[in-house]
Amino acid sequence: MRKLIVFNMVSLDGFFVDSKGDMSWAHKQDAEWNTFVSGNASGSGVLVFGRITYQLMASYWPTPMALQNSPAVAKGMNEMPKIVFSRTLDKASWSNTKLLKGDLAREVGKLKKESGPDMVILGSGSIVSQLAQQNLIDEYQLAVSPIVLGKGRTLFEGVKEKLDLKLRSSRTFGNGTVFACYQPLT
Repeated sequence: MRKLIVFNMVSLDGFFVDSKGDMSWAHKQDAEWNTFVSGNASGSGVLVFGRITYQLMASYWPTPMALQNSPAVAKGMNEMPKIVFSRTLDKASWSNTKLLKGDLAREVGKLKKESGPDMVILGSGSIVSQLAQQNLIDEYQLAVSPIVLGKGRTLFEGVKEKLDLKLRSSRTFGNGTVFACYQPLT
């Protein structure tokens, strides 16, 4: 059975996007952090997005600017298989992308039962909160950036039940980012 993992940057005050939906604050130019992110992006797996994050990523990673600024990450992002969940998109044109329009929890449950590489949600807070409530997320990988945004959206907006998690591992980077990996207790 494949795992469903969340990987996201969050601010010190718990937001993954600011009040305008921007996440450019999360992109720090730091060799150690960039090596870590490049290593994650070059791994095998299936990227999972909601419509908004998918459109944001699809508008950047296939561009010459992305290939110039972050060649290893761009290569991984463009080559990895991707799934986008959307009720409103008619097509998904970014390479290696499958569009799913069905019930989110049911579709993810089916995908988890299939053989294949693990799936990783990037961004996509509404999907994270919906799947967290359904106990479908196996691992939360959160990189806490040393910035306070004051306002924004949390990954867990709308979660109605307490989620008990245990720390599996952590790592501190020279740029002040703290990476923490959690698993549900249940």
